[in-house]
Amino acid sequence: MDERAEAAKKAALLMIPYGLYVLGARHGDEIHAGTVNWVTQTSFKPPLLAIGVKQDSGLYAALKASGAFALSFLESGQRDLAFAFFKPSRVEGQTINGQPFETATTGAPIISAAPAWVEGRVIGEVAAGDHSCVVVEVTNAGLRREAKILTLAEVGLTYGG
Repeated sequence: MDERAEAAKKAALLMIPYGLYVLGARHGDEIHAGTVNWVTQTSFKPPLLAIGVKQDSGLYAALKASGAFALSFLESGQRDLAFAFFKPSRVEGQTINGQPFETATTGAPIISAAPAWVEGRVIGEVAAGDHSCVVVEVTNAGLRREAKILTLAEVGLTYGG
């Protein structure tokens, strides 16, 4: 690809809008959570999501080992909450990275301040590149309030290209 086409590719890919979420997984006593932005629904029946997860992370290892997940949706204005999960997980009591969490049916952490969440099981994966596209089935959900999703654009970040 020539230099002009490379620049066009990068600019075009950066135009894709991304929401911000906290993905959680638990395997035994290990609890992990991380901010993710590559999330999309891929099926209505059953309800399936595709989530991009960095393959060299503790979160990815726990997700693979447990086969279960929780995805907390972040709302506009929760920038600090998103940034709290850009680093490795640290659990102290019922907080992870300083944020209160709870669990539901899977045991994976759900961020208490999130307006909505879904959880369920891993049903497939496409491992290519530095992130794996993990396909999950939503089997449970909670809604605390309807909200506008926090986006990468709102927090002034780009990720892609």
